[in-house]
Amino acid sequence: MSNVVVTGGYGFIGSHLVSALLERGDSVTVFDLVKNVRDRSIDFDDHPRFRFVQGDVTDLAALESAITPDIDTVFHLSAVVGIKNYVEDPLRVLDVNVIGTRNVLELCHRHGSRVLFSSTSEVFGKNPHPPFAEDDDRVLGSTRTARWSYSTSKGMAEHLVFAMHSAYQLPVTVVRYFNVYGPRQNPIFVISQSIHRILNGQRPHLYDSGEQTRCFTYVDDAVAGTLLAADSPSAIGQAYNIGSMTESKVRDVVELAIKTAGVESVDGVEHIDTTQHYGSRYEDIPRRIPDSTKAQNELGWSLQVDVADGVRRTIEWARANPWYLH
Repeated sequence: MSNVVVTGGYGFIGSHLVSALLERGDSVTVFDLVKNVRDRSIDFDDHPRFRFVQGDVTDLAALESAITPDIDTVFHLSAVVGIKNYVEDPLRVLDVNVIGTRNVLELCHRHGSRVLFSSTSEVFGKNPHPPFAEDDDRVLGSTRTARWSYSTSKGMAEHLVFAMHSAYQLPVTVVRYFNVYGPRQNPIFVISQSIHRILNGQRPHLYDSGEQTRCFTYVDDAVAGTLLAADSPSAIGQAYNIGSMTESKVRDVVELAIKTAGVESVDGVEHIDTTQHYGSRYEDIPRRIPDSTKAQNELGWSLQVDVADGVRRTIEWARANPWYLH
């Protein structure tokens, strides 16, 4: 049993991670801006090994109340995500993702805590040569394109993580998630947006041609990879891609959601032109594919849920939780 902190523990991946940590016997402190009060399945307050500390990761004093000398591991998941945030409030993206990470690292160095940092496939930017191994090049667009603020912030945060490891031997590990989806995800992403709209009798949005490809990773698989990385002594100082290696067209996955949901009133998709919608603030990535063999070989991680099964599970959960559809 360990004493752990999860920043962003009421977020999508964070809440699933907290459930897994409590289930295996850890004592968990969640540090987050707000509690999720809508989803009763993550009402952890009555759990004897749970503690909530409210605050912003950019506020070091608030964070000190959560990351205390008895903490063994900090899972740092707090971040500002989502294309809408990248293009409309890039300053907040940069502040939270960079300053927040620096604060977490400072306190972990002070107390000797291990750090599991959650990063993203976005760090590879528009590298034209997928699949991406962990040390492949980052290829980004202009700094005047707000879309790249998230990739830049996460890349800078990774530099901070590895710099603290190099300078102070801070035990750190980075996991990079590739298009994680599943129950409780904010309906602003491809699969969650599609399911949310379909179950409300609306046509799902399809951005541009839909020929873009992604590798969709079910949240339970992402959590399993996170725990394996955090528990492995050999993972210290390393980065791991955690993602499906099966490439899917966005159009095909949206159509899969329509078919799986079986809502007769939903006929086709609603096309969205990103140039008209976002202008020059946004630039899409045509293909994003991880090479996850390092995680498979060194951590023993493997994908357990394919996209067809994951979409089905997510639809079943959404139907069983009507609050999510409002």
